[in-house]
Amino acid sequence: MDQAEQLRRLFMQRTGGREENKSGSGNLIKASQVCETAQTTQADSMEINSVQVDSMEQEETLKKAVKQSDVRSARVITVTSGKGGVGKSTTSVNLAIQFARMNKKVIILDADFGLANIEVMLGIRPKYSLADLMFRGKTLTEIITYGPENIGFISGGSGIQELTNLSKEQIGILTEGLAELDALADIIIVDTGAGISEAILEFVGASSEILLIATPEPTSITDAYALLKAINKKEDFSSLEHKIWMISNRVSTPKEGQDIYDKLNMVVERFLDIKLHYLGGVIQDPYVSRSIMKQTPISILYPDMKAAKGLKELAQKLTCEEEKETERLGGVAGLFGKLIKNRLKQKKNN
Repeated sequence: MDQAEQLRRLFMQRTGGREENKSGSGNLIKASQVCETAQTTQADSMEINSVQVDSMEQEETLKKAVKQSDVRSARVITVTSGKGGVGKSTTSVNLAIQFARMNKKVIILDADFGLANIEVMLGIRPKYSLADLMFRGKTLTEIITYGPENIGFISGGSGIQELTNLSKEQIGILTEGLAELDALADIIIVDTGAGISEAILEFVGASSEILLIATPEPTSITDAYALLKAINKKEDFSSLEHKIWMISNRVSTPKEGQDIYDKLNMVVERFLDIKLHYLGGVIQDPYVSRSIMKQTPISILYPDMKAAKGLKELAQKLTCEEEKETERLGGVAGLFGKLIKNRLKQKKNN
C-alpha cells in the first residue's frame, strides 16, 4: 500500500467514511484535511513516545543510583499518625536523641509539607532544604543542619512535592545525594505530616519500617485505623515487606497503652491484611509541654522524667529489633526510589 492510500484510509477513519466532493475545490479541501490529520497523528505519536522514553530514562537512572546505595544502606524509620496533635514530631526528635546516645549517627528528614515542626522544636532555623539540593545546586552536606547530640535534620521544603516533575538529571542528583546520606547515617527518621493525604500515603507506603503514633482519644484510634486501611489499599503495599510498629502516646498507665493497641489490632486483624506490632507506651507527662515551650527536647532538658524514660525504652527496643534484621531494605535512596517510580507510574497512567 503506497503512502497516498495510507493517508486516504486514515482520513476516511477520522471522517467516519464520509464521501467528499469530487470537484477540484473538494479535492483541495480533502488533501488539506489529510495532511493536517497525518501531521496531528504524527505529533501525537511523537509526544507519547517522548513521554515513554523520558520515563524509561528516569527509571533507568533511578535503578542505577539505588543499586549503588545498596552497598551501605541506613535504617529508615517513618513516623506517622492518623491525626495531628498526637506527639509525632516530639517522638521523632526524642528518638533521634536517644539513638545518638547509643552511638548511632541519626538524621531526621522533615517531610511535613509546609510546616517546620522539627526546626521549631529544636529552636534552629535551617539555611537550606531538600529543594536546594535538587534545584539550586547545593550539596547534601550543605542542606543538613545539626542540632543537640549532633543529630542532623533536613527540611523537606517544597522539594518532596515536586518529585513528579524531576528531569533525568535532577533524579540523578537526588539519588546520588541520598545514597551519600545512606553512608553518613546509621538511622534516618522520616517525620511525615498528619492525616491520610495522598502525599503522606505515598511516603508511608514506600517505607519498610513505620511507627504509628496513637493516643487514648477515640478520634486518634479511629484515624489511625483509617490510615492503615488506606495503606492496605495501595497496590505496592505488602505486609511481608512493611513492618508497622504502634506506639501508644500520652497514656496514664502501661496497661492503658496495651489496651489501645489491643482494640486497634483486633479490628486490623479482622478486616485488613496488616500485621501490627506493639512497641510500647509513653506516659502522659507535663514536662513534655514545658520542653516544647523551651524548644529543647525532653530527653535533654528533663531526662529523668517519665516520658523521657519511656522514649529511651522505645529506642532501646528498636535497636534490639534492628540487630535481629538480616538485611537492609534499600535505605533512604530506596525509599525515594519507590516514591519516584510510583509517581512516574501515575504520570504515565494519566
